[in-house]
Amino acid sequence: MATTASITPINTFERVESRVRSYSRSFPKMFDRALGATIYDTSGKGYTDFLAGCSTLNYGHNDPDLKAALIEYISNDGIAHGLDMYTDAKENFLATFERLILRPRNMQHKLQFTGPTGANAVEAALKLARKVTGRTNIISFTNGFHGVTMGALAATGNGKHRGGAAMPLSGVDRAAYDRYHGPDINTADLLDRELSDPSSGMDAPAAIIVETVQGEGGLNAASPEWLRQIQAIAKKHGALFIVDDIQAGCGRTGGFFSFDDMGLSPDIITMAKSLSGMGLPLALTLIKPQHDIWKPAEHNGTFRGNNHAFATAAAALEKFWSDDQFITAVNEKARYLGERLGAIADEHGLTTKGRGMMVGIDAGSGENASAICKACFAKGLIIETSGSFDEVVKVLCPLTISLEQLTAGIDIMESAFNAILGSHRAAAE
Repeated sequence: MATTASITPINTFERVESRVRSYSRSFPKMFDRALGATIYDTSGKGYTDFLAGCSTLNYGHNDPDLKAALIEYISNDGIAHGLDMYTDAKENFLATFERLILRPRNMQHKLQFTGPTGANAVEAALKLARKVTGRTNIISFTNGFHGVTMGALAATGNGKHRGGAAMPLSGVDRAAYDRYHGPDINTADLLDRELSDPSSGMDAPAAIIVETVQGEGGLNAASPEWLRQIQAIAKKHGALFIVDDIQAGCGRTGGFFSFDDMGLSPDIITMAKSLSGMGLPLALTLIKPQHDIWKPAEHNGTFRGNNHAFATAAAALEKFWSDDQFITAVNEKARYLGERLGAIADEHGLTTKGRGMMVGIDAGSGENASAICKACFAKGLIIETSGSFDEVVKVLCPLTISLEQLTAGIDIMESAFNAILGSHRAAAE
C-alpha cells in the first residue's frame, strides 16, 4: 500500500493520464496560477513563461481586460454553446475582425469557424482546396508542421508525429523549403520545374500550403521574395495558395498576419492559437469569396464557434489592434530580443533562427538544447525546443512581456548556454 508521503498530485497523472503527455515531462511541477508572463507552481514559485502555450498566449496569461470581458459575458448568461447559430458574441467578433483586420488590408475573405483546433482549420483548408480544384494532391514543405489529425499530418514533415499515424499518409508531395539546400539553390525554381515537367511524377496540386516561419520545424523563416514566388507558382499551375498562420500570426512575427506587407494574397489562411486572446479554443479558416463553395454543414463540428472565445477575441482585437501602439512595442522588443540572442549565439559560435518574437538559437544538437532548457527551468524560466533534432532553443514569450522581465529571462538563457556550452571567450583567455 502506498504511504501518505508517496501520494502526491503528480502521482495522479502517472496513474491515470495517457503516456502521450509531453510538456509535463520537461516541466514536472504542479502549476495553479498565471498572470502576464509568469506562471506559478503550487508552492508559490514564479516562472517566466517563454513557451506561452506555443504562441497561444501572445497577450499573456489572464490579461485583465480580456478576463473582464469573459466574466461579464458569463455573468450575463451569454450563450456558451450555439453550434453555428447566430449569436451576439459571434456577430461582434465578425464585425470587429472585419473592421480592424480585413478592411485595413483590403481583404474580402470569408470566415469559416471550424472545430476549435488549428489542425481542424488545416483539415478544412485542404478539403476545400480539393473541392474547388477537383484535384487531390497537396504540396507542403520540408520541416512543415500543420497538425496531427490524419489530413494535416500527411502535410506535416516531422517523422515522430508521422509515426503516430500507424498507417500510410497519402495525398501530399513534399517540396524543399526556402534555403533547405543552402543559400545558393532557389528551391522555388526546383518546385516550378517539377510541376512543369509532366514526367516528374508530381501530380498537379490542389494547393500549396506553407508557413512563413516554421514554428515546430526549427524556426526556419522564408524570405518575402521566395514566398511571392511560391504564390506565383501556385497560380501558374492552377493551385490554391494556403498560408498556415496558426503559430506565426497574431503579432508573433511583426504584424497581425505573418505576411503583412509582403505583397501576398493567400487564397486560404488558417488561424488558431492566440486568436481567442487568452487561450480559449478557437480556430478559423479565411477563404477568398470565390472559393467559398461549401454546401451547408459540409465541414462541421459540434464546437465550431466558441462563444466565450468570441467575447475575448473581440476584446483582444479592440485592445491590441485598434491602433499601432501594441505592434510598435512588440517590434521594439523583437529588435532587443534579436540583438541579445545574436550576442549569445556569437559567444558560442552558433546561429539564430526565426523572425520577430518567434526566434531562437540553434544549440548545435538536441542534447545541448535539452540540457540548456533544463538548466533554464531550474532557474525559473520555462522554454522549449524545436527543429528536426530538437536542436533549437525557442523563445515564444508573451508579446506583452515587460522589457524588464524579458531581459531577466534572456539573462537566464545566457547563463544556461554558458553553463552547458562553456564560454568561447573564457577558453580563448
